[in-house]
Amino acid sequence: MTQLNCTQCHRTLTCNVDDISACWCNELPAILPLDITATSCLCRKCTLNKINTFLEGVYTQPIKTQIDFAKQFRGNENLIEGLDYTMQSGYMIFSKWFFLKRGSCCKNGCKNCPYGFKK
Repeated sequence: MTQLNCTQCHRTLTCNVDDISACWCNELPAILPLDITATSCLCRKCTLNKINTFLEGVYTQPIKTQIDFAKQFRGNENLIEGLDYTMQSGYMIFSKWFFLKRGSCCKNGCKNCPYGFKK
């Protein structure tokens, strides 16, 4: 394990570069396109911010394109706070990303539903 500083916020983080499969960042879905200029680690918070910023661009695409993009991530049942949901007043509020991965609307008028269903 290696102690590093996040290149964005400079917070100390532990990187398991010697065994990347055991590193905390391996728990996150590989949503971000590989960038050959990326040569350093980000902390969990900055990594999630970068993923969510990338997804904001995905959300501007037609809904079919969004669903097709999210389809490849459906197998992961591990919910990630800050990506799949946020906590508000003790309740899980699912994100647009969560609903896109699910691939269909439940017709309950959920907050953040990308399918446009309103009660």
